[in-house]
Amino acid sequence: MKDKTINDLSVGGSAIVVSINCEGAMKRRLIDMGITPGVKVTLHKVAPLGDPLELKLRGYMLSIRRSEAKKINIEKETDV
Repeated sequence: MKDKTINDLSVGGSAIVVSINCEGAMKRRLIDMGITPGVKVTLHKVAPLGDPLELKLRGYMLSIRRSEAKKINIEKETDV
């Protein structure tokens, strides 16, 4: 069974970040933006062409690329 990622969430769905599956500058950038293990994220919107995704976490909105979302493993919480 493959790990669930932020990319698998539907709009309105929430999840807890379990791990970040990348290294180097990309991992540092995601952590600097507040995406750390244990944080709750909610998929707020998806752009019309499917990229980027707008997430709500830590009281603010953050847009990330779909390619980055595929590297963030989650534990699903709820779906709307």
